[in-house]
Amino acid sequence: MSKSFYHFLMKYRHPKPPDAISQFANDAYEDHSFPKTASLYEEVTSYLEMNGHYLASMSIFDEVWEQYRLHVEG
Repeated sequence: MSKSFYHFLMKYRHPKPPDAISQFANDAYEDHSFPKTASLYEEVTSYLEMNGHYLASMSIFDEVWEQYRLHVEG
């Protein structure tokens, strides 16, 4: 079984975010309701559309999702 999107995203977490992806990772870490076990695009994007007020743009999510997809497909 591949790692969840959340687990993949956490590799970008930093105390002082240098970019939008790191900020997203930090904010997702602080979001205790984030779907931590999700690995389906529809599940994560649906959650973020309803609860991701901290995400400046869904294009940030799409960029990380593409990296995640490539990682999972290996």
